Amino acid sequence: MAAAEPSNQRRQLTPGVDVEVRARFDGRWKRGFEIATIEDELYRIRRRSDGTVLPEPFAAADVRETR
Repeated sequence: MAAAEPSNQRRQLTPGVDVEVRARFDGRWKRGFEIATIEDELYRIRRRSDGTVLPEPFAAADVRETR
């Protein structure tokens, strides 16, 4: 298994990039999202299935580009 990339080597996530988010309930990574906006180093996430922007922003540690 590959080691996680150090945060300073991660590609900058920008609006429209497909991402996975860490679910707050069980900590598992979930697919089907994209970056909507970036505000104060927090990511606003849009669910691709219906275009809804989730109400709570996500920290960078809880968002990763879809592989």
